Amino acid sequence: MGISSNEIKRVRSLQQKKFRDETGLFTVEGDKMVEEAMMSPFSVERVYRKDEIGEEAMSRISSLASPPPSLAVVRKPADIRVDDPASLKPLLQKGGLFLALDTIRDPGNLGTILRIADWFGIEAIFATHDTVDVFNPKVVQATMGAIFRVKMHYVDLPSLSEMTLSMGGHIYGTFLDGLDIYDRSLDNGEDAPAVIVIGNESEGISEQMGKLVSDRLYIPPFPAGEQGSESLNAAIATAITVAEFRRRTRR
Repeated sequence: MGISSNEIKRVRSLQQKKFRDETGLFTVEGDKMVEEAMMSPFSVERVYRKDEIGEEAMSRISSLASPPPSLAVVRKPADIRVDDPASLKPLLQKGGLFLALDTIRDPGNLGTILRIADWFGIEAIFATHDTVDVFNPKVVQATMGAIFRVKMHYVDLPSLSEMTLSMGGHIYGTFLDGLDIYDRSLDNGEDAPAVIVIGNESEGISEQMGKLVSDRLYIPPFPAGEQGSESLNAAIATAITVAEFRRRTRR
């Protein structure tokens, strides 16, 4: 099976957000990721294999430094961008623990956060519209397949937070002036939704979202009272926070 120059151009264009948005398609690379895509509910449009199209052609459509053995073109889910936050109410009504990303910009962080959510059984992640595109090739690779198991919704976070609070839920966030996470009562969403807000890598949680946080938490350094680095990486802070929430359910 060969591949035409027009097709190479089309697949390669999916490395840019503009064309991913226009076509509703994105790419995954490597045998493991392609297999994950094919086993998922996502629609796989086409699979290209290096031994069929040749190494040169694969290197032209790949975003990786070395051409992978396989690459798939996959269709994005229809509900990735949510115009009406109220449409997510049935999801929140089921309760559970969710993540909300307040302008996460680094592709590696977003990919790692999806992996963390997958590991700790978080069903869905909500994100501001200016959070990095989850279908960015660097994000996709960093998820190691979690992108096919964790729901992602770009939505107006303040509106979603207000709806969560109106349902009796909690909005958690980490702040330098928050209360020690290890001393606080934490709700995993048994009776109402619990949302953990993860702030921007350099600015933290925005002022608008900060006003909606019902429970301000702090991850203390060790030894207590001795401040080393100014702050934690967003993905690392996510892992520590979610791990502590899930630890409480094992007692």
